[in-house]
This record gives sequence, structure tokens and C-alpha cells, in this order.
Amino acid sequence: MTVDPFSDVLTLTNAEAVVTGGFTAGGPWAISFPGRDKIKFFAVVKGSCWVTLEGEPKPFRFETGDVGLLAARRGFVLASDPSVSPVDAMSLFTGAGRTLATLGDGSEFAHIGGHVLLDPARGGLLADLLPPWIHTRAASPQAAIFRWLLDRLIEERDAGQPGAQLASAQLTQLLFIEILRSHLDRASLMPAGWLKALAEPRIAPALRLMHGDPARAWHLEELAKACAMSRTSFAVHFRTVAGIAPLAYLTEWRMRLAERALREERTPVAVVARTLGYTSESAFSNAFKRVNGKSPMAYRASLNGRKGFSQPLPGKGADAVPA
Repeated sequence: MTVDPFSDVLTLTNAEAVVTGGFTAGGPWAISFPGRDKIKFFAVVKGSCWVTLEGEPKPFRFETGDVGLLAARRGFVLASDPSVSPVDAMSLFTGAGRTLATLGDGSEFAHIGGHVLLDPARGGLLADLLPPWIHTRAASPQAAIFRWLLDRLIEERDAGQPGAQLASAQLTQLLFIEILRSHLDRASLMPAGWLKALAEPRIAPALRLMHGDPARAWHLEELAKACAMSRTSFAVHFRTVAGIAPLAYLTEWRMRLAERALREERTPVAVVARTLGYTSESAFSNAFKRVNGKSPMAYRASLNGRKGFSQPLPGKGADAVPA
């Protein structure tokens, strides 16, 4: 199977999208959602609404099939009209098992929302590179895929068929991936960084090589040749897109893999070093400390005493707020 650096990043960060609920509405309505330290998403599955986002001068219009992804800690208001005074989402959804609500007769509008769970230690690799706000419109090239996924999510939620929970989880994960793909399609508008690099076809062969065999001592000439570019042109273009030199990218990726090994395994540091291509434990330790600010042993010691990183279950208390 072809190496897929984008999937590598999602896997490393344990990115998991979870639908936490939704609501229907009819007549004049408005709901205020608080800002939270997590990536949130929501979709309009029926009707339309206005989205007033904290920090933005004007509201956004959302139509059926539109999807929003909010990666910044900002509150927002969904409303039939921006002039309607909002009710607090906490008052609607707080309570065990309370994930659905109806405003008015519920006949004109339907919404689903959720958030993305990330590994607390490595989630920043993705979260820090996302823009504060992504609005993917139903008229985008992914429109048909979004529509199908949203329709299936609603069917799974309402039908109660065997396996509905797992099916909904898989559909939600696909929805999150499609949102990110739609963002990558606009790579020219992104700042330099990992995400922009993943979307750049000219350096994709080099990324696949480094992700496919991170332990190999890759040389700049090899990576440039794979991309059909001169050594200098490749180095300049890679840095322009990724914000970092190619071999520095390789080192950064190795260190992310090392963090996972140090956290999830009890493998000796010397073995971790060898699996990532370092000829000695001291060379690996020096590289790790240069990137992370502490030695591998100190990093592993800092993880001791933590009782895992359990994530809140959807539908429990305040986290039941669906957007």
C-alpha cells in the first residue's frame, strides 16, 4: 500500500471525530455556544442559519449541507436571524444523556454537532496547524460526499439499527477527513507548515519516502531526485511550503515517532534509537533533547504517574453540548 503521510499524522495524533448531538428548530430561534479547548464541528442538515463567530465582524450564512470546523477557543451563535436573542446552549443540553433539543416546532431547521478528540501529548501536531475557522460550503467539490455522509449519520441516529454506534463513529471520522481534505484543496491559501506540505504534490514523493522509511539516512540528493527537482530547487521549495528544511522535517517526524514509542511502550531507549536510524543512544538523545527540550529518559519520566489520558464520553455533563 502506498505510504500516506496525511494518514500518518491523523494516526499519530489519535484524531477521532465524535458526534455529540444536535437540535431542530422552527420559527425565530438562536443558541449561544461557549468557546472550548477542543476542535468543534457542526453541519446544517436541513434549512439554513446565521453563524456569528466571536472575533469576526459579520455573521456567516450557512445553507443545507454546509459544514463548519472551529479549531480556536471562540464562542459562537447559531440563529435563524442575527437579531434574535440567543439562549445558552448549556441550559439546553446539560444533563446526562441529553444530546438532542427542539426549539419551537422543530420543522424548519436541523443541525448536528460534535468535536474532535486528540492525543493530549501529540494532538498539537494537528491542532496547531489548523486555521481558526473552516467553512466548507455545500457547493464545494466535496458537496456530494458531505450530503451522503450527513444523510447517513441522521439515518443511523434515528433508525436505531444494530451497530448504529460504530457506524456513526466511522461516518463521523470520514466527515472529519473530508473537511480536512477540502481545506487541503485550498493549500495555496495556507501558511507554511505540515498541512501545506502534505497538500503539495511536488514534494509528495519526498514525504512518502521519509514517512515510509524514517530510519533511513536520507540524503537531500535522493529526495530531490524523487521529486524530479534539482537539489537546490527542492530544498528551497520544500522550505517555502513546509516552513522547515527537508532533513529537519525528517528529524521532527522521527521525534514524534520517538515520543509515541517512549509513551506507549517500555522499549529501552537504545532500541528506540536504533529503530529510528540512530547509530548510538547518545546521538538519539542529543537530537531528542534538541527538539523536545529534555532527554528521552526525562521525557519518559515526566509521563510516569499519569493515569492515562482518558477522554470524556459524549453525552456526559457539559461535554454533551453538541458543537
